[in-house]
Amino acid sequence: MPPLPWWFLAVFVVGANFAVWGAVGVIRLAESRKGRMARRAVLALGVNFAIWGMTCAIRLAGSRTVLLARLSMWQLARPVARATGRARSRQAGAENAGPTIPRISVSVSDVAVLIPAHNEAAVLGESLNAIMKLVPAANIHVVSDGSTDDTPAIARRAGAHVHETERNVGKAGALREAIERFELIDRYPVVLLLDADTRVQPDYFTAALPLFDTPGVVAVAGCVQTARDRHLDFVGNILVGHRERIYTIGQRLLKFGQTYLRTNATHIVPGFASMYRTEVLPYIDLNPPGLVIEDFNMTFEVYQKSLGKVAFSLSAVAVTQDPDKFHDYVKQTRRWAVGLWQTVRRHPPRANLFTAMLALLLLELVTSSVIFVLLPLIVVVLVLPDLAGNISLTWPPFADLHAVVAAHMTLWAILFGVLLPDYAMTCLVAVLDRRPRLLFFGLFFPILRVIDAAIALSAVPAGWFVRSSGVWQSPTRRAFEPTPMPAPIATRTPPVPVATTNLEPVTTAPGHLESPVSSEYIRERGHAS
Repeated sequence: MPPLPWWFLAVFVVGANFAVWGAVGVIRLAESRKGRMARRAVLALGVNFAIWGMTCAIRLAGSRTVLLARLSMWQLARPVARATGRARSRQAGAENAGPTIPRISVSVSDVAVLIPAHNEAAVLGESLNAIMKLVPAANIHVVSDGSTDDTPAIARRAGAHVHETERNVGKAGALREAIERFELIDRYPVVLLLDADTRVQPDYFTAALPLFDTPGVVAVAGCVQTARDRHLDFVGNILVGHRERIYTIGQRLLKFGQTYLRTNATHIVPGFASMYRTEVLPYIDLNPPGLVIEDFNMTFEVYQKSLGKVAFSLSAVAVTQDPDKFHDYVKQTRRWAVGLWQTVRRHPPRANLFTAMLALLLLELVTSSVIFVLLPLIVVVLVLPDLAGNISLTWPPFADLHAVVAAHMTLWAILFGVLLPDYAMTCLVAVLDRRPRLLFFGLFFPILRVIDAAIALSAVPAGWFVRSSGVWQSPTRRAFEPTPMPAPIATRTPPVPVATTNLEPVTTAPGHLESPVSSEYIRERGHAS
């Protein structure tokens, strides 16, 4: 049997998911009215687009109009659409059927901001500073989840509404408790779930809020960027740079295609800075037992309960602080990986596009992780005879292993199929983000890919057999460069007042799920309740 060709390995480095959803993203761009933006984005895809979007490009080249290309995609998705339609029909009369989402435009004053925080004194002030430049202070709510530092005091001094849990109940538990205590479902049509280390950028709402005008959109995923305004050591630059590359490639080529509204299926609405219509929150189990994180589960419930669609804009940017210490990086990556598999375990597959997307994602995750974990061993087996001389081949067990490996793999295949494609992605991100330093630190990214692969594989049994308490602990934070605290924005339409202390638990009235939007909000826009 001849050795594996280099392109076989390149498929696992690049990913079939990027090929499929990158092609869908190209169709989404072609459908966009802004031709200039489409051309700029297509150029940004560069060499990787040439590989991942080849099938779509051939189809488009053979079509006279973009409409024919869209028709082809529709024909491919038609069997899944039929299955989805049958599933939705069966659920039409069920009591837990999703809400009917009204097409009502929302403004910034209609958005409640909810920030869960656990010992986030180092970064919370700057996050509040950033959001208060955009949202009235009366709309901002902080829930301190068992914090032992100055987190609650910082939030109160900034003018936010504050609720403190009696103990560390975890991020999901804190969110559920705060949504009830602040009565956010009754008082606001949209809620922004914002991490305490995340700074929303000025154009976030300008890009994100209009997406809710599209019928059926119940959630808008933010576009994450990693914070750069902090001192990083050598290891920190590698860790943060690697995460930056993941964000840039994943969002431009994966999430952008997944959130195309005609073929809408994304595996996560990240909890760092994303918005939900409050109408759907009563239908989402925010804090099911046994899960270590909440954002995977919330996204799965949106799709598996047919609550609506998820939208995404590359311009809805928020900056977050990724771990710059190896221990924190491994801990966070493992928590995310375990959380994914725990959520998969909780939600059985259904006959819909979301399940098909998830199956492809998980299959590729496992197979590529196995390959990356084995790569160091393969390299050692291939180079050891050259380094130690043929004496190593005199040991029968190693000689047999070397014969098997050499028959299927070569160092040239690893170079052209793994290392060079991986570095090509780094070069692309360095150009897109104008980060030339990534060209140096990117030389070490393959090491982190091996580590990520090992974490991903170890998380599979943990996700299926380990139940988590949900209690969380934030990674080590680095203080941002301070900026002046802005003057609070005047509230255009004052929300219903809420006290920051002595709040009574909310009791759900009969029929609450049928009309969760407040009567004040409906009357303001001239809609009948």
